[in-house]
Amino acid sequence: MTVTKRDLVMRISNETGLVQQQVLDVVQKTLDHIAESLARHDKVELRNFGVFEIKIRKARVGRNPNVPEKDVPIPERAVVKFKAGKELRADVLKLSPAKPGQPNVKQDDGLKRNQAGATIGGPVWIPKIYNGKDKTFFFFSYQGTR
Repeated sequence: MTVTKRDLVMRISNETGLVQQQVLDVVQKTLDHIAESLARHDKVELRNFGVFEIKIRKARVGRNPNVPEKDVPIPERAVVKFKAGKELRADVLKLSPAKPGQPNVKQDDGLKRNQAGATIGGPVWIPKIYNGKDKTFFFFSYQGTR
């Protein structure tokens, strides 16, 4: 289903009790300011939603599939990139189809993992297993791809 600006205005109007024209004005002004900021090459950060920014794509050589022996120059150009925020990314991840025998969403065990699979955590309190004394540890593990 596609959600349009009109759908957003109607829903916000119903939830807030504001007149639809007022909501439309606010939504339109918000979108206008985002577009103006991007046109000035500013980054637009909306916490818990995501970040819009301008990236410059390098010039490159393309190929026409109908005439593969002829190179087609593609000029450098500016494009808008969007990176989803942590909460939005988590909500979208819940929509991923589950593989058989695996849960749909990763369990959050409170550990920080990087892209390579390294984990760092702590403190972990381990009661009385080392010479009868309580110990607190920090740990680091690595489970890289093979």
